[in-house]
Parts: sequence; C-alpha cells; structure tokens
Amino acid sequence: MVNIKITVWNEYRHEKQNELVASIYPEGIHNAIGGYLKTVDGFEVKTAVLDEPEHGLSDEVLNNTDVLIWWGHLAHAEVRDDIVEKVRARVMNGMGLIVLHSGHGSKIFERLLGTKTGDLKWRDDGEKERIWVIEHGHPIADGLNDYIEIPKEEMYGERFDIPAPDELVFISWFEGGEVFRSGCCYRRGKGKLFYFRPGHETFPIYHHPDVLKVIANGVRWAAPVQGAAISLGRVAPLEKIGK
Repeated sequence: MVNIKITVWNEYRHEKQNELVASIYPEGIHNAIGGYLKTVDGFEVKTAVLDEPEHGLSDEVLNNTDVLIWWGHLAHAEVRDDIVEKVRARVMNGMGLIVLHSGHGSKIFERLLGTKTGDLKWRDDGEKERIWVIEHGHPIADGLNDYIEIPKEEMYGERFDIPAPDELVFISWFEGGEVFRSGCCYRRGKGKLFYFRPGHETFPIYHHPDVLKVIANGVRWAAPVQGAAISLGRVAPLEKIGK
C-alpha cells in the first residue's frame, strides 16, 4: 500500500501569543493534529507554518503532498497570493484539501468556493456543540455514532456564505440554539475539498478522539485518485465534420 502524504499547515500564532492556547497546544495545533495522524497506518505526515520561507509550502512540499490540512485565523491576509494560487492549482490537479474551523476565512477557501466564506455568525462563549451525522454511509463518518458531543466550543451559526455542498456530512447544533453546516464536501477540478467546523484554539478540540477520527477519515476521502485525463483548449474532432 502506498502511503498518503499529508502536510498539516498552521499559522502558529495563537500558540505564541496566548498562554491558554499554549497550555492546550504546547507544540502547536499542527503538531497536535500531525502527531495523531502519524499513529495511523498508511499516513506519512509533515507540518508547515506561516512564518517559514514560502509559508512552508514550497513547490517541492506541495508536489509531494497528497492532502493538505489548513488551520488559520489571525493572519489570513498575510498569506501570499502566489502561494494561494499554487495551492489552488494543486487542488485542481488532484491534491486534497481539508480546511478546519476558522480556516473558513482563508484566501484559499474563498478562492476555491468563490463566495465570502468568512461571513457567518459566531459567539465564543464555550457552549455545548453536538455535531450530528446526517450521511451515515459516508466514508468521512466511518466509525462514528449518531453525533459527536463537544462540551465547550465556539459557536458558528447560519447563514454561512458558502455554495451548497456537493455532500453535507455533518450539521452542528449549539447550546444557544444555532445550527451550522459543519461537514461540507466539494469537488474542484480533479481535487476534493472537505470543510470541518470544530477547532477553536482556546478549547482542546484537537485532543477529542472523534474529531481526530473525522480528520483521518477526511484524509482518506480527499486523497488523490488517478481519474480520467483532462483535455483543455482547442482539440481536433473525433469524427468527420460536415461533408
């Protein structure tokens, strides 16, 4: 079996600026996620952060990444447009992309979906969240029960300015009453994109076993497949045209 090559990308800013976040993720969110994924058979994992040269996403890294996992929040505007375009091109050519939590406001998510994906309701009061599975046969939901319960989380509420997902796997309910489309699958070119909502930095979300299981399932779902060749531009006709 060929390993799936994963790059976990993180701004790595909150962990340096906020003592609470640092206490939850002393090695960074990227290493919390990456450390778990390294325990999964068939995964080959590396990490990258914003302040590395080329944001850690050089051509060599991207060309050797099957699935890119993206967590961002404070510094969406600092991500270079040329790097965003390289990531977009790789997705269109087959690389999988998993966007987590506040990554909804990232340039790459907005560019791939074509809407103002940063627009939604929010409240960071630490309320209960239930993430309901609504497609029980979907591979991203493999191994779960009817729902995932998170004791304290940031609320995201509708309306969320995204196109209708190709597949909607999860819907969240929050203690304050709101609901949210929290597990959204898209296809872009030859690539697959999965948005997964939970992950506020001041709560230990990426230590939750079911959240980590979903991310691992998402990696398997988003991994590239060979697929059919794509022809673009002017092509010769297959049959004779006219007399």
